[in-house]
Amino acid sequence: MEPIVRAIFTVLLLLVGVPSTAIAQSAQKPAAVPVRVITAERKPVVRMLDLVGRVEAVQRVEVRARITGYLEEVLFKEGDAIKEGAPLYRIEKGLFEAAVGQAEGALEKSQAAKQLTEVQLQRAQELLQKQVGTEVARDQALAADKSASATLILDQANLQTAKINLGYTDIASPISGKIGKTNITKGNVVSAQSGVLTTIVSLDPTYVEFPVSERELAAAQEEARAIDPTGIKPTVYFSDGKPYKHPGTINFINVTVNRGTDTVLVRATFPNPDGSLIDGQLVRVGLQKSTAEEKIAIPQSALISDQEGVYVFVADQGKATVRRIRTGGPSGTGVIVEQGLTGGEQVIVEGIQSLRPDAAVTTSASEPSPKRS
Repeated sequence: MEPIVRAIFTVLLLLVGVPSTAIAQSAQKPAAVPVRVITAERKPVVRMLDLVGRVEAVQRVEVRARITGYLEEVLFKEGDAIKEGAPLYRIEKGLFEAAVGQAEGALEKSQAAKQLTEVQLQRAQELLQKQVGTEVARDQALAADKSASATLILDQANLQTAKINLGYTDIASPISGKIGKTNITKGNVVSAQSGVLTTIVSLDPTYVEFPVSERELAAAQEEARAIDPTGIKPTVYFSDGKPYKHPGTINFINVTVNRGTDTVLVRATFPNPDGSLIDGQLVRVGLQKSTAEEKIAIPQSALISDQEGVYVFVADQGKATVRRIRTGGPSGTGVIVEQGLTGGEQVIVEGIQSLRPDAAVTTSASEPSPKRS
């Protein structure tokens, strides 16, 4: 069927004046595929461990009610930054003020009773010394005085408890940080069983925790020539690949290895003055393994895998040729090439989907992608 179609197409083109030689060339020579390339260059490359970490606030407080009462007011705006001591909730005070009044009255009564028992004890002792009173009367007065002292101590404690409970009607922030949503609204009865009213997390500084294999951590410490882990400077990268502008400092390495994953939990401290790192956020962590070496690094987008391994397309004399390579781990957003490229090759990074080995290509330079610094 194809020869017939080609013949008809040739006749039509001849009728409009197109030479048959052009038809033959058009049918035999496929159009060149437009691609973008980068030049493989040897540059100082720092080997990095690419890890997954999670942001953890240095301080995290779950605010709870410590008494039972009617919630009169919510005094903060959800999501705001707040200072330590800022008022958050107000619980109705009436019953607790009354409890303080009752405790004060009971204390005054017990104080008066104590004064009376002291006087009675003193009289009983004087009468016994004059041999007018009896030891029984003195002992009864002494017991009454000690009982009054115990009642006085109890009433003082009750008053202190009542005042503490009254203080709990005003719930204030125990730390400075950022406050979340409120789980209880005005008009509800709250108690210790109401659960978390809201959550406050500190912002600056913040932690990032990430697991590192025991072998890789030891190698990083050895190559960094650090006596302590603070010699290793981790870097955080966001989901779009952009690096966080502040480097971190490792401040804790767990004392046990996770037997299921053979990793050690590592924690680093990062400055967070603008709140870019959010508690619970999933990030990537770059951990420097060694000093800079002269290596070739290419973008991940250039890599192609098949049953034989990994290869790239190189533009050579207008054709896409296959180069088998051996990679050596990540470097920023790219990958290190250990074998297969010597430098100077035009590595194809865009338009790969339409390529076949030895396909004709037209090249243009690819715009540099953001680098991890």
